[in-house]
Amino acid sequence: VGQSGDTIAMPSATLTTALPVASGGTGGTSFSAAGLSNTPSFHIRKSSNQTGLSSGGWTKVTFDDEVFDTDSAFASDKFTAPSDGKYFFTSAAKINDGGTNTLVGSGMRFTINGAIAAEEIHFMVNGSNSAEGKSVTAVLNLTASQYVEVYAYAQDNGGAACSITGGNDRDTFFMGYKLIG
Repeated sequence: VGQSGDTIAMPSATLTTALPVASGGTGGTSFSAAGLSNTPSFHIRKSSNQTGLSSGGWTKVTFDDEVFDTDSAFASDKFTAPSDGKYFFTSAAKINDGGTNTLVGSGMRFTINGAIAAEEIHFMVNGSNSAEGKSVTAVLNLTASQYVEVYAYAQDNGGAACSITGGNDRDTFFMGYKLIG
């Protein structure tokens, strides 16, 4: 279609037929009119460090900086599903050793109403790390009022309490949204 440098006029398009109801929509002629949206959705992060992660144990991650929360479904460090459906979640944290430069294991976990739903954990052979970025991602099937929380795991070879770095979007966050359909 044309050659390099050519300008091509594209006609504007208007959707004149209804979107399929079978995909979870209501038959409208736009995604929002058809009831198709990835909401609720949220993005939460830590604004400061979290200390006191016991070495060799799982600790609930606390979040205190709301970037957005379309349905006010995130409160008290947990997301509570307002409706049944499949939800996409991702969370990451920068996990630090207890000052011994011997972090030998770290991980992240999602729980649903306190039960393990998904986790990722990694152990290092030589234990010479001082910090490691960890993440967990999952699609979870929730019913209304079930809640999802995030936990972090840290194992310091010296047995010292570990920490999580907060303060910006890259270090520690939790986000998610309901899948369409």
